[in-house]
Amino acid sequence: MKDKISDFQKTKEFLVCVDSDGCAMDTMEVKHRKAFGPQAVNVWNLHHINDHFLEVWNDINLYTQTRGINRFKGVVQTFAALEAEGIDMPDISSFKKWTETTKELSNPALKSEIEKTNDEQLKLALEWSHAVNKTIEEMSGEDKPFEGAKEGLQAAIEVANVAIVSSANGAAVLDEWTRHELSVHVDVMLGQEAGTKAYCIEQMKKFGFDNTHVLMVGDAPGDLDAADKNGVFYYPILVGEEKFSWDRFRTESLGKFIDGSFGGDYQQQLIDEFNANLSK
Repeated sequence: MKDKISDFQKTKEFLVCVDSDGCAMDTMEVKHRKAFGPQAVNVWNLHHINDHFLEVWNDINLYTQTRGINRFKGVVQTFAALEAEGIDMPDISSFKKWTETTKELSNPALKSEIEKTNDEQLKLALEWSHAVNKTIEEMSGEDKPFEGAKEGLQAAIEVANVAIVSSANGAAVLDEWTRHELSVHVDVMLGQEAGTKAYCIEQMKKFGFDNTHVLMVGDAPGDLDAADKNGVFYYPILVGEEKFSWDRFRTESLGKFIDGSFGGDYQQQLIDEFNANLSK
């Protein structure tokens, strides 16, 4: 499978970019509840506030306007939220600074910074991220595509080039999409190692796609933001209404995207639905 932007070859006039976790793959809930949150408790020794930490972690990463946030920024926001409640949290100030200044929020970028600084906070963050990836690998039987996603992707690849644009670990995305036979409906697979979602869309546009010929399909505000930054369309997969969302994409929205009637009132209606679907 092609996993670099430079591997891509344009064969259609339209481009559909698709997020993975929580959008095409029903993986966000299980990953956060069994890997991300619990491993943070283990690595930062937060067992004394385990239940409350996990509650705040899941709220930030799954159910509010920060749904789908990068894993490292998720740690920073969760720690900040708990500190705001008056809870004494481990010092992650140098890790926080790295998340605000690095050009790439990924394990390789974090490892490179550790080699330069030997910073203990960064080492803990990388230990956590590796533990998360290992736990996710061991959960491989618990992931599945959302109902309707495969059919939606099949319809999209008939009329457009299709790119996975995900902030998840690229190896995990490749494994999941291959095992569930979704990768055959994709032209290129871009995980976190390829850069931010906004960057990936920007680079994909350089193959000659007009803004009105590019659509980002996602489930999180970060997906909408990546579309907005590039001036392209956004189609939301609504939390808790994933089958409805994929069925509507296949039977209605994809056609509007291709025939030029997606913009304006229709796009705004979709965005309003998306914002109302998230609790904050």
